[in-house]
Amino acid sequence: MEIAIIAHDGKKAEMVQFLNEHKAILHQKEIELISTGTTGTKAEKAGFKVKKFLSGPYGGDAQIASRVAEGKCNMVLFFRDPHEKHPHEPDISMLLRLCDVHDVPLATNPATAELLMKSI
Repeated sequence: MEIAIIAHDGKKAEMVQFLNEHKAILHQKEIELISTGTTGTKAEKAGFKVKKFLSGPYGGDAQIASRVAEGKCNMVLFFRDPHEKHPHEPDISMLLRLCDVHDVPLATNPATAELLMKSI
């Protein structure tokens, strides 16, 4: 199973904490993590194996959206910061839309991500 992890700058530490809290299930279920560049770097520093794409503002969100459209990505955990403006908002909207189009589970906050992890 492939899970994408993405986090806005203000949420990256929260994403790493979430991954640490779910380390056992990620290893047990042999989950492959993919990520935008900076989030992936933070996850790697915490000891996770991650296939990194470009940083979100440089096209990483679009690259992950492509994997969703191709049927390669099975779940997206995208910890968004609703208090900040993001210049790559069109790419973010495309990713969210494609998750809906292709019926891919999407969590935009830790509470929803928790529920998704319990379903694996």
